[in-house]
Amino acid sequence: MKPTVYTSVESPIGELLLLGDGRSLRGLHMQEGRKAVPVEPGWRRSAEPFGNVRAQLEEYFAGRRSGFDLPLDLQGTPFQRRVWSALREIPYGQALTYGELARRIGRPSAARAVGLANGSNPISVIVPCHRLIGANGGLVGYGGGVERKQFLLSLEADAVRPSTVCRSAAQTASGS
Repeated sequence: MKPTVYTSVESPIGELLLLGDGRSLRGLHMQEGRKAVPVEPGWRRSAEPFGNVRAQLEEYFAGRRSGFDLPLDLQGTPFQRRVWSALREIPYGQALTYGELARRIGRPSAARAVGLANGSNPISVIVPCHRLIGANGGLVGYGGGVERKQFLLSLEADAVRPSTVCRSAAQTASGS
């Protein structure tokens, strides 16, 4: 495995730590959430390999991008990678329950396992773990904090009007 390269970028949801090998993105972590990732000794700081990531994130947060076209290096178990792949198939501006995603991957009784895999997603925002909601439509379990999840769902819902499941879920969480 190539050495890890990293940089930080500011975003509307706070500081994001980008990790990669100089070619592929390995991590995108919200540094102000409960799962901040410390910079490890031996990692090399360099913004240059992340120019395309930064540009696509800026477009996404400006509401001008609904998907990402980046080389990703998702490292996890086969089940985790299956869940993360299924997350990328949830359309922009929509949300699914954990149970529905479990059904979609052929494991209808594995909603909790889907939740654990979702919580281990190393590339948040780009692999849209924020698009999973509770069975009752509530915003539950997000490593970056429920307020960031609500922000991302609202950003997408506003970009795809008319109202979608995401908008309903965001309104439920805000008490609207």
